[in-house]
Amino acid sequence: MLKKIPKLLSPELVRTLMEMGHGDELVLADANYPGHGLHSRVLRADGIGIPMLLDAILELLPLDHYVPAQAAFMAVVESDPTVPVIWETYKEILAKHDAAAQVEYEERFEFYNRSKRSYAIVITGEEALYGNIILKKGVIPPDAGV
Repeated sequence: MLKKIPKLLSPELVRTLMEMGHGDELVLADANYPGHGLHSRVLRADGIGIPMLLDAILELLPLDHYVPAQAAFMAVVESDPTVPVIWETYKEILAKHDAAAQVEYEERFEFYNRSKRSYAIVITGEEALYGNIILKKGVIPPDAGV
């Protein structure tokens, strides 16, 4: 155990966050996500919902402010009547950690393609439909006092 590292974060996930560089992306995927078919670096967080994991990750991960949006949600397929209420929860968590965080919406297959280019995919136990989110890692300025 170490101080100040949220207990939800596995050693493998902390290592992955440390390995990521500026601009690298991390996918937090729901339980239905085809992560293993898209990427060779897949971590498991079975039984953990994305809101709790997102909150824990953002304790450590700076977001990238050199791009218009620091996070991306998978857009609802046009013919699907689903209303992803979990997005509001994600926005609240993002704002808690970074008041300037912005979100963009990616069409389903573009989201999958972006996942292929990500640094890693974390498959969670999240059951909410369209519960997937991509985070873009930023930098910590030298004068941040962290």
